Parts: sequence; C-alpha cells; structure tokens
Amino acid sequence: MLEDYLIVHKSILPDFFDKVLEARRMLEEGKAKSVSRAASMCGISRSTYYKYKDYILETANLQTGRKAVLGMLLTHEPGVLSSVLGRISEAGASVLTINQSLPIHGKASVTVSLDIGSLRGSIHTLLDSISALRGVENPRLISIE
Repeated sequence: MLEDYLIVHKSILPDFFDKVLEARRMLEEGKAKSVSRAASMCGISRSTYYKYKDYILETANLQTGRKAVLGMLLTHEPGVLSSVLGRISEAGASVLTINQSLPIHGKASVTVSLDIGSLRGSIHTLLDSISALRGVENPRLISIE
C-alpha cells in the first residue's frame, strides 16, 4: 500500500535504481525481448532487476494513474470473488482482467487488473475496503500506471 513508500530524491540513491526503471521501460516498450537482455543493456544484473522491480515506482505514474493491478488470496467459497468485484465496481473502477489459480488448501490466488480512471477515492481506500471482506486475505497493490 502507498503508506509503505517514501518519496526520496533519486540523486541520493544508488544509480542502479534508475537502471531498474530503465530496464522495465525497455521490456514494456519491446526494446528488449528478455529480462536478461534489458538488464545487460542497462548495466545491472538480472538479480538486481528482480530484487527491486516491484518496489520502485515513478511518481509521475502515481499521480496520473489509470490502471492498477491488485493481488490477493481468496477463500474457495461461493460469493467471495463476486463480493470483491462488487466492491471494485462500487468504488468506480472497472475490471480489465481477472486471473485466478486453482484453489489449493481452500485458497486461490487472484490477480485483478483495473481501470482506475474513474475511481472514487484512493487505491489505498479500495484496498482497505476489499481487505474488510469475508474470505479475502492479503490484498495488495502489485503495480499502478
């Protein structure tokens, strides 16, 4: 969630943080076909890319975000996914994709990508609202753009 992040001027950070962002952009734009190639082109190791890729966000993306990806575990019971989707709709977001794993030990991993252009409130508020639902565990923001 966003309260777990700090805003720090990049001039005081090691340069590999910028290189991780550059590698991510290269992959998204198709300038590199693999993580290995993108990391090599940016002068970082693959392990550095994987270690930091999910923890570095650009503030421009946070301010003008239109899409978000949420992850969570859902109890394998009727109506749990439906209640999550209802809460998303109530908040003004639209579901773009849903990916759900097969339930193991009564729990399924679910990833939902959203269009948050019309979201009423913050993504943090939506996550808190989803977290309060029965059968939902560990809802988290995976990415935002």
